Amino acid sequence: MMLPSIFGENLLNDFFDDDWNAWGYSDTSLMNTDVKENEKDYELTMSMPGVQKDNVKAELNDGYLTISASTDTNNDEKDKDGHYIRRERYSGSCQRSFYVGKDVTEDDIKASFEDGTLKMTIPKKEAKPAVESKKQIAIEG
Repeated sequence: MMLPSIFGENLLNDFFDDDWNAWGYSDTSLMNTDVKENEKDYELTMSMPGVQKDNVKAELNDGYLTISASTDTNNDEKDKDGHYIRRERYSGSCQRSFYVGKDVTEDDIKASFEDGTLKMTIPKKEAKPAVESKKQIAIEG
C-alpha cells in the first residue's frame, strides 16, 4: 500500500496489512511463480491463494503464454441484531506473461489447478532456423 510516510514509517501500515495478509492478499504472494527447467520441458508452478479454478485463464498468442486470475470476495459479519460489525470486500485481477516460443501449441501444454496452485508443463521446442536465401544484386554500369 502506497501512503505517505513520516520518519520512514507508514502510519496505516499496521492497521491494513494484518487483515490483507491474513486473507492471503499481498503484493508478494499473488502469482508467485517458480519455473524449473528439465531436459525436455519446463515446469511452471504458480501460487494463487484465494483464487478459484473457474477464475483462472491461460491463453497462448504469438508465442506468449498469458495466465490471468480474478477474485471477488465478500466477508460480511453481523451481530445478533443484524447490524454490521464489519463489511469487507475484495475484487481484483492480475496476469503474467511468459514467452514460450511460437512453435508451442495449446495441445503441447499440460495444466492442473489444485489448492490455489497452478502447475503447467511446457515442452521445449527448438526454434526452426530461418531459411536464408542469397540473391545476387545486379550492378549496372
